[in-house]
Amino acid sequence: MAGTALTGTSMPELMAELADLEDPRAREINEKHGDDHGVNLGKLRAIAKRLKTQQELARELWDTGDTAARLLALLICRPKAFGRDELDTMLREARTPKVQDWLVNYVVKKNPQSEELRLAWFADPDPLVASAGWALTSERVAKQPEGLELAGLLDVIEAEMKSAPDRLQWAMNTCLAQIGIGHAEHRDRAISIGQRLEVLKDYPTPPGCTSPFAPIWITEMVRRQNDN
Repeated sequence: MAGTALTGTSMPELMAELADLEDPRAREINEKHGDDHGVNLGKLRAIAKRLKTQQELARELWDTGDTAARLLALLICRPKAFGRDELDTMLREARTPKVQDWLVNYVVKKNPQSEELRLAWFADPDPLVASAGWALTSERVAKQPEGLELAGLLDVIEAEMKSAPDRLQWAMNTCLAQIGIGHAEHRDRAISIGQRLEVLKDYPTPPGCTSPFAPIWITEMVRRQNDN
């Protein structure tokens, strides 16, 4: 295998190395968030740094179906090398939150087909797939809002966020906050929607962190912008 030859590490050896990183306590914590691995992500990144970019090895790791292996694959792959259909299949296979999050943020956002995928996923009937579409939409709201119908997005959020499944709800809430933070003309409405729906209002937030409750999140980020 070309990928493993470059590292001097065979796939069985690499899988054994990942297995040795398994920490039962980490798995217990991760499983509370829907993730099925117990690997310290800092140690996983160290392995990725050693392996460097290896597209074929990344595909082999992904094909194992193992969550830790898939996370490693996403760290050593070449994002622009994936085709649209391949990424669509990968997303539908990526059922755990961390794998989906890394796939969207580390790979899809850097792929030339990201906008086409955003449009396809946004309206997908599978809420996990739709959540990826909303995550990509939030990215556009924040960095490239030209051409987006922000008022229309707020209409959908207002109508559907309250009853959406958890991960889709989180992604829609992020979009709501990004609209309020970056677009003053829609800020009052975004805050009003957040106040009325009360999504994530009671989400436990560690000291020093900003609440994901949209009215608080928007207000705090705008305050920081104004202070600068």
